[in-house]
Amino acid sequence: MTYYVYILANSTNTAIYTGVTNDLLRRLEEHQAHIDPNSFTAKYGVTKLVYFETTSDIYAALEREKQIKSWNRKRKNKLVESKNPHWEDQLKKLLS
Repeated sequence: MTYYVYILANSTNTAIYTGVTNDLLRRLEEHQAHIDPNSFTAKYGVTKLVYFETTSDIYAALEREKQIKSWNRKRKNKLVESKNPHWEDQLKKLLS
């Protein structure tokens, strides 16, 4: 099974969210539908996929999510920009 560690941003890239899932397309749909209207992603409109990485090890994915969440914003920005310098939506890349 493939696990995804991902970062979402709002339209102005001022708010970001880091998560982990085994079904990134389903999870993106949930974020975009605001399943939980009180969630951080719903409150701040954080639905644009700006970064993701994959692993086959759930424990590695959970550890990586914790690691990224512990970083300051500057370091998270550098991670996103290492693969996506213009903060473009990576959904098309995911689907290809």
